[in-house]
Amino acid sequence: MFRVIVVATLSTILLGCQIEASSTYAAEAVQQPAAPEYMNPNPRAPYSEGVRYGGLIYLAGKTGGPGESGVQAETRRTLESIQDALERFGSSMDRVVKCTVFLVDMDEWSAMNEVYAEFFPVNKPARTAVGISLGGDTRVEIECIAAA
Repeated sequence: MFRVIVVATLSTILLGCQIEASSTYAAEAVQQPAAPEYMNPNPRAPYSEGVRYGGLIYLAGKTGGPGESGVQAETRRTLESIQDALERFGSSMDRVVKCTVFLVDMDEWSAMNEVYAEFFPVNKPARTAVGISLGGDTRVEIECIAAA
């Protein structure tokens, strides 16, 4: 009988510690970030140019638009457009943490990479390159995630 009382007492003590630990955790709960901020929604399309959430800016994919042809010229215009958007949204190229590059022809990867490297001389973001079909004359599209 003495043994049963000791076990019951230990169970009660352990249960009390668990409840206290749970209450402490609930009191120290991490605050959730504010709702996403949808920046510069495109009135002609069902997307925003960027979304700020949790200290990050997620940019929609950008292309070089009209101008000189060729993957290097298009990559330059695309990255200049990204740079412009980041600056308008309060960030910069040196705060980019991840890029995804979409290329129509993966054989143009080296040529694209020469221009890409000029825009990220020090802080080199993580990157993925994917071969896809973009349609029209577009050779490259790039999307980025940057710290706000």
